[in-house]
Amino acid sequence: MSLTSDQMELREADIRKHYPAATALLEGFDHAPRIAKSADAAPSERSPGITLGRRFRSTTPGLVTRQTSRPDGVHLRERIEAADDGDTLVSPPQATVMQAIRRALAIALAMGDAFGEQTPLGELKRANLAGDLPAARKGEFTELLTAEALIALQVFGNALAYLLSSHLGEVTVEVGEAEEVLTDNAPLALHGALWELDQKLGQHAPDDAHLVATCAAHAEQLMEKVRLRAQSAAHLGPFTGATWRVEADDLTIRGFEPAARAKSTTLTMTFKKPNEVVGNHIAKYQALRLSKMLMAYDFERRLNPFAELGGFIFTFMGDGAPGTGKTTLIQMMAGLIHEYCQNAGYPFRYQNFGIDNIDSYQGKSGQNAKAFVQNVLDPGVIGFGTIDDIDQIAGKRGDRQSSAGQQEVTAVFMEAFAGANTVVRGNCTFGMFSNYPENVDDALRQRAGARFLVDGPQTRDDYIDILALLMGRNHDIPLGDHELYAAQQIKKAVAASFESHNRPHEDGLLKVWERVEGEIGALDTIAKLGTYLKAIQAADERFTGRAIKNITDAVKVRAMDFELPDEWMEDPELFLFRDYDTKCAMISELRRPITVEMVIQEINRYADSEFRYADKSDEVAIEAMVRDFGRQEEAKKRYLEGKG
Repeated sequence: MSLTSDQMELREADIRKHYPAATALLEGFDHAPRIAKSADAAPSERSPGITLGRRFRSTTPGLVTRQTSRPDGVHLRERIEAADDGDTLVSPPQATVMQAIRRALAIALAMGDAFGEQTPLGELKRANLAGDLPAARKGEFTELLTAEALIALQVFGNALAYLLSSHLGEVTVEVGEAEEVLTDNAPLALHGALWELDQKLGQHAPDDAHLVATCAAHAEQLMEKVRLRAQSAAHLGPFTGATWRVEADDLTIRGFEPAARAKSTTLTMTFKKPNEVVGNHIAKYQALRLSKMLMAYDFERRLNPFAELGGFIFTFMGDGAPGTGKTTLIQMMAGLIHEYCQNAGYPFRYQNFGIDNIDSYQGKSGQNAKAFVQNVLDPGVIGFGTIDDIDQIAGKRGDRQSSAGQQEVTAVFMEAFAGANTVVRGNCTFGMFSNYPENVDDALRQRAGARFLVDGPQTRDDYIDILALLMGRNHDIPLGDHELYAAQQIKKAVAASFESHNRPHEDGLLKVWERVEGEIGALDTIAKLGTYLKAIQAADERFTGRAIKNITDAVKVRAMDFELPDEWMEDPELFLFRDYDTKCAMISELRRPITVEMVIQEINRYADSEFRYADKSDEVAIEAMVRDFGRQEEAKKRYLEGKG
């Protein structure tokens, strides 16, 4: 990314020259707290043979500082390495935290240098070092040192929070406000911030997840305290009046505003427009609405109004025969979210979990699945995760043909999608896609809150539209008697698709429907609808309480059966940048009442899919047994012939 006219570059060479000083701060330094109180945590024992690096001494020219010490000092590196029950090896999260702290310190020190060059501070430091600082300028010198200290603290906290943002999981830590905020000079200010971080790690970081969360939380609290202090400080104009760019980290520093909370992923896929998806009307419609629903997420509240009001799709399953358009649907949805996020300036993260993530090493497949889930769940981004060919990736429990890696993946996804610790914030959605959903574990499949039947083009009009689309324009063949894409008008097509579910499609479910309707009449009350649900469960024992929850969630989605206006996506000020309560009110005004027809249609849609999966699953199993019996008979015949 190139610099714009209002940006100033913090050069990489100027940052890296501070690595030795930043590393020394990680290894150890002395600091006696002035404002905050020590938690009196016992010092970490050092492993035999591990020595501390040199103590930090300020290399700032002309700055005379006074340091006090306590016997144990501050040893951040040891504190970080102790956050895993004494494991002698450094874990990847621990290494990430140490790298982030060193990098943030180096950026802060480089920013201090840049501030000194743009103001009289550098000159006054040299005069102070030589002992000839004019008495008339001592007040100015003190104010400039305070400004530099505030800048160093802000940039350190900002860079640390930014660098760790993509490594945060669901663990959160309340560390309390930052107290040891010292403004005598930049080195002492950083000592205070690191001393307090060391204290908080000792209190809140027993493992890697809490280690990362504690560092990020302290950085946020530090920025907030410094921002308040900066409101009454002088000489900050050269820092706040420019935008500073750290190219290697894709970090932009704008005064005392926090940088973007998380990074987007770079997408290389070919995006598809909605008109390039032929057929699949309900699936396309739900994908269009879900893309806009995600954009209602509030980064401050870390919650989506749709998740609170009902109607948010956290997980869905798209199933259909090969070649019916599942990949095209993914490309369309990812393209829409990517476009909306770019317009709003939101970070967007797309990730796919494929067969190459299944590893032969025990436990590695589960780790890969956890990393995938955590990356998409990151509350600092708008996330879209896809699991293509999930029938090959996640094994059925008890299936002896499934590998250990596939079983690990199934366990991770089941816990992540509907486990005891699952938190649906509404910033992300997971799509599971399969040509053979009947081969997916029943419990995992039922964790898909919505079903997208991806059945491709169905009608004569659909086939004409897709032929014209794929032929392109490099021909002179006349279109003929046909209104191109008229059948793809989404509202008309979706209305017809939903109405088709007023009665079941699958033969097995249709028999249940006719029997219940014949016994109790039209299903127009909750009692009658419950009777129908019980009859379905009697016909298919896999139709459990989770199925009822998925159906009611789908009904709530239908209550939100409205399109967020396109202008809300095009002009973020109209909706996206409003506060959370305003967003809730705007969405509530558009909500539709729930009708009996909606409930019947969603019961039939969901139950049809389960009967379709069950019928296919049973038929596949029967066919496999028939083949096995045939092989046994043929083998027995050849064996007897060989003996004869």
